[in-house]
Amino acid sequence: MTLEVNSVQRDAGGFVTVTGQLKNTGSRAFNDTVAWRGVELQGTGESVAGATLVDKAGKKRYYVLRDTESRCLCTTGVSSVDPGQVVAFFAQFPAPPPATTELEFSMPTFATATVKISG
Repeated sequence: MTLEVNSVQRDAGGFVTVTGQLKNTGSRAFNDTVAWRGVELQGTGESVAGATLVDKAGKKRYYVLRDTESRCLCTTGVSSVDPGQVVAFFAQFPAPPPATTELEFSMPTFATATVKISG
């Protein structure tokens, strides 16, 4: 499995949205998506809610936002990724202070990556 971050966009309203792709570069279906989901409070199942952003300079970690029914503001329903399949994903976080332009993006089972905020 590979993870590619395509954009990290500061949105109106105090949010940062991370978009990207998950790709199965192997020869078998990838079914171990449990680590990606985070703590699902309403039984929404598979998601990428385990992703986080870290502002090292500000010493703060940001978790995926949730709606009023505790559902993540992120891609859901990813239970398996077939060989060669590419799955687009998004995750929305609270925005760090305006002066913060660089964060670390982490999702369980993948290496941490430094990303720059645009917008």
